[in-house]
Amino acid sequence: MLSGKHAFVLFSCICLLPLFATAQTDSRGSFSDYVQQLKQDALEQGVSQQLVDNVFPKIKLFKKAQGLKPTASAVPVTLDTYLPQAVSPSRVEWTRALYSEYQLQLDAIAKRYDVQPRFIVALFAIDSNFGQLSSDYPALSVTASLAYAGEREDFYRQQFINALQIIERDKLNFAELKSNAKGQLGLSLLLPSRYAQYAKDGDDDGKSQPWTNPSDAFASIAYYLQQKGWRSSQTWGRQVRVPNAFDLALIGLETNKSFSEWQNIGVRRFNGKDLPNRDDMQVSLIMPDGKDGRKYLVYDNYRYLTDWNNDNYFAITVAYLSEKVKQHKAI
Repeated sequence: MLSGKHAFVLFSCICLLPLFATAQTDSRGSFSDYVQQLKQDALEQGVSQQLVDNVFPKIKLFKKAQGLKPTASAVPVTLDTYLPQAVSPSRVEWTRALYSEYQLQLDAIAKRYDVQPRFIVALFAIDSNFGQLSSDYPALSVTASLAYAGEREDFYRQQFINALQIIERDKLNFAELKSNAKGQLGLSLLLPSRYAQYAKDGDDDGKSQPWTNPSDAFASIAYYLQQKGWRSSQTWGRQVRVPNAFDLALIGLETNKSFSEWQNIGVRRFNGKDLPNRDDMQVSLIMPDGKDGRKYLVYDNYRYLTDWNNDNYFAITVAYLSEKVKQHKAI
């Protein structure tokens, strides 16, 4: 998924333009030579000769995507300045509207996979900007070109093979498997390796089409979280206060303690009240902006949000948007 605390808040598009000259060379030879290497990889990993013969002549070189750039700002970026932008009133309104439109499907998906609907729509809204960060570039050309570019070559070579396997398994043609400039498929922005493992049919029409069908995108997100270990009986965490003399070595997801242990150290709810009186959970303390910024006790479900995108700003933004959806439901 998109990484970095700025990547998902900007309503920018990624430009990926085809290169028509394929004779450029580097130490690995031309792109055409590189595709021949990929062809050999595909055959060795069990892709059929028939599929290879059909799709490889259609693979073209594309410029490597540059990704999303943060907007320059004179104000230091902290959660205090960032969250009002990332969870803006308009984004909250759109997310609530999306939930209302697909409530029946979301409730069914939530029951099937044991993931609260508010987290499904919040993750979809933040990670893909309501599906607007999806695109219709040929996934094989994109992943092959990203591998050829050299940065994370092994990773993108594997994504290319996974994309081939999806085409073969789902009986798709070359043009039907589309991605954005990062090689991510569909409205839920699943990389081919994740799509092959987690894509699901959300509306029981017999097809898994998360690139065009929001219900399938929602189901794929929910199934991913379920498989990571998500529990709907828990939420994500809470903002807290810590004493002035606090051992900073305790910060991080690597440290797990019960609520009573954190209570004894001096951690309290943000309003100053005691922490929950329960010891059936092991929770962690994070400070994404350091000791002078916001502090959170986070639970296992929070960890699964960071599995989707290993970034605290991302996970906290999804969590905050989910709270806004929850408040709307309670009205």
